[in-house]
Amino acid sequence: MAKTYLEPQNVVPVYDECDVLVVGGGAAGHSAAIAAARAGCKNVILMERYGYCGGDVTGGYVLLIPSCSFHEKVYVRGLQQEWFDRLSKIPGACYGPPDSDIGSHDPELLKKWGACGGTTRIEPARVERGWMLDPTQTKIEMDIMLDELKDRIRVMYHSWGCKPIMEGNTCKGVIFESKEGRKAVLAKVVIDATGDADLCRLSGAPTSNAIDDECRCGSTALVYRIGGYSATKYSQWRATHGEEARAMGQKIRDIHGFMSGLMSGATDTVGWVNNWQPKRDCSKIADQTATEMGTRLKLRQVLDCYRTMCPEVFEDAFIYDIAPQLGTRGSHRIVGEVVIGSNDWAFPKEYDDTIAWHCTVDTLNDNAPIEIPYRAILPQKVDNLLAPGRHISADAVAIDNVNLIPQCVGTGQATGVAAAVAVAEGSTAHTVNVKKVQDILAGEQDVPLPRNEHTDKSYTECLVEHEYGLYTEAAKKARETQDAAGTYRHWSLTGGAGNTDRAKG
Repeated sequence: MAKTYLEPQNVVPVYDECDVLVVGGGAAGHSAAIAAARAGCKNVILMERYGYCGGDVTGGYVLLIPSCSFHEKVYVRGLQQEWFDRLSKIPGACYGPPDSDIGSHDPELLKKWGACGGTTRIEPARVERGWMLDPTQTKIEMDIMLDELKDRIRVMYHSWGCKPIMEGNTCKGVIFESKEGRKAVLAKVVIDATGDADLCRLSGAPTSNAIDDECRCGSTALVYRIGGYSATKYSQWRATHGEEARAMGQKIRDIHGFMSGLMSGATDTVGWVNNWQPKRDCSKIADQTATEMGTRLKLRQVLDCYRTMCPEVFEDAFIYDIAPQLGTRGSHRIVGEVVIGSNDWAFPKEYDDTIAWHCTVDTLNDNAPIEIPYRAILPQKVDNLLAPGRHISADAVAIDNVNLIPQCVGTGQATGVAAAVAVAEGSTAHTVNVKKVQDILAGEQDVPLPRNEHTDKSYTECLVEHEYGLYTEAAKKARETQDAAGTYRHWSLTGGAGNTDRAKG
């Protein structure tokens, strides 16, 4: 039997009280706090363990925002669109296609925007809303967004929310750790935006850590950036030196021991190296440590490989920086009132409580948007606790396509509005007026939602016109790969040299 230590009983002082407490300042948590304040809540606290917001984006260097459109329509709007609008005004802060290019099949535009994830992999290829961003500029802009609402949002950086305060099955606040010791924040509604369902797991709500090891979520990463080279010249070299490029990619994979890929960034002179370290759980100490140290120990060898095998591009290249946060993809998730399933892509589902309508990066439905219901962010068995972001309720395969940055922003924004409505009307997370939440999202916060009177009907007409879901040729082909259980596998981490190009995550 493992040794144990009996912790003495302790009196925990209450640090603060609020109406809405958001724990975690990543893409989901930051969006939840902003949306709650804009929806009328005047007493919001955002608690974050680091000294900045953005999570995987600004700290983990997941710098690609993919698949925000379907054909000519941009479905992923709201706060995600606001990121693009704000950053596009700042030199070097982001790079991606304007609205006028979305849906185009023009070969020149496809070539121009392909490097930033702005094209589909489905034939005939088309330009989609996908863009690269700079993490430093994004950190600054996220702080600006919070500062604009400083009369409604109080930010607590360097504060790690570690335990929910439960009264029966109702969450009343959170205990957190900081340099000031262990203290508590009390709240009417708590939003678990930790990414790994940290609070939900300790609340008594059912969770799952089942991940398909062949999917993207079964891997971790430590992203690093390379400077001193030209991404344009590298792209041209790869196009004319196919064998050499493949040999270099294999050599780098041999050095690292896992798959990686050098991606273009927001500027031509700094790129980021995404990687996929299989069968690692980002919530386990051993896997976290192995990911961090194992990557850093090989970086000098990798850089030497780039310089030696492609000197015409990388002669003056250098390690620009290493992400300050572990690259997290999947671990614990809530088991919500609805579990999003693998077949939601082939057989489009309609929900009365849809709060996000998001494109994905899967060929099963031609990258068309699917509906994410409110109940997918609503944990079972506990109340006044909501869970947006990469730990939303989905099965072991489906989670791969609903936990990227746009879905985190979208579910976070919806959660913030729901929390604000619940506080204003004296309801709970389980009894909140979802129709009012939908109307605020679609009518006031620029979030298109299906079958909502505030959303232009052209969004639905676009889906019907292009026979989204089961009826596309891409979907028919993808269905042939389904296994006997009726699920499908994608973004496999095994086999195939082409895997080095699968960098949308």
